[in-house]
Amino acid sequence: MSGELKYTIFDTGIGWVGILASAKGLLATTLPQPSAQEALLLLGNRLNQATWSPRPLADLIVRLKVYFSGHQTTFSDELDLSGATLFQRQVWEVTRLIPYGETRSYLWVAKQMKRPGAVRVVGQALGRNPLPIIIPCHRVVASNGKLGGFSGGAEMKRCLLAIEASAGS
Repeated sequence: MSGELKYTIFDTGIGWVGILASAKGLLATTLPQPSAQEALLLLGNRLNQATWSPRPLADLIVRLKVYFSGHQTTFSDELDLSGATLFQRQVWEVTRLIPYGETRSYLWVAKQMKRPGAVRVVGQALGRNPLPIIIPCHRVVASNGKLGGFSGGAEMKRCLLAIEASAGS
């Protein structure tokens, strides 16, 4: 990828997903949306400076389609988190450690960061995650086992957890 922003949208079978990337790495992904237009809108204003270019993102497109079809895959892609705070980046790095098909609590994330009192701000950082699925914030639940919040809504969180649970059976 050159220095400019690249983007693509594609159908996963359960909805349209958008990806935005810089030369440094992935900037944003969307959760599956009912239409291509909705996925584009969720990529935000940076799309105005981006060029449609699926080729450099082809491997990620394949892996996301594999993921949404109910099969385990990995997302070790380079990320461009330059717009995030240090705390957000730390939360997201810890969240990337949660294994496929498993969940951890907001408290677990805070403890991994040696900040057990930071549960609420951990949740806020996860709510600002620009790369759902890549940074698997859907795997973070409340300590009592309830789903907790999710930027894509409770039904999408349930759906993603069900996809991962079915891959193990």
